Amino acid sequence: MTNRKPIFAEKGAKPAGQYSHAIVANGFVYVSGQGPHHPETGALPEDFAGEVRQTLRNLEIILKAAGTDLAHVVKVNSYLSDLGRFQEYNALYSEFFPTEPPARTTIGCQLNNIQVEIDCIAVLPQA
Repeated sequence: MTNRKPIFAEKGAKPAGQYSHAIVANGFVYVSGQGPHHPETGALPEDFAGEVRQTLRNLEIILKAAGTDLAHVVKVNSYLSDLGRFQEYNALYSEFFPTEPPARTTIGCQLNNIQVEIDCIAVLPQA
């Protein structure tokens, strides 16, 4: 039987629907898609760069609550409302993953009033 533990990060942005921030199972942390809403105010950053950075900070908060961090991320799915911003996104993403970045897929899609959403899979340090 799989050992499955839901994670709800107290300092994380409130989920927009009926889902956990993350699930820990078998030494992995599966983080739900996160957007750029500020965890305390719910406010959105004013520009694309701010949205990307806040989204990645939101992932960091959830990973920390689950017992891991960005250095242990093995897979990222990035959703952009405009793939024309791929190069800009890539540069901003590099601020958080400067060396040995995880595997990543970047997908263009329609998002609801945001420009970026990111989900990821990380390993627990002790796994």
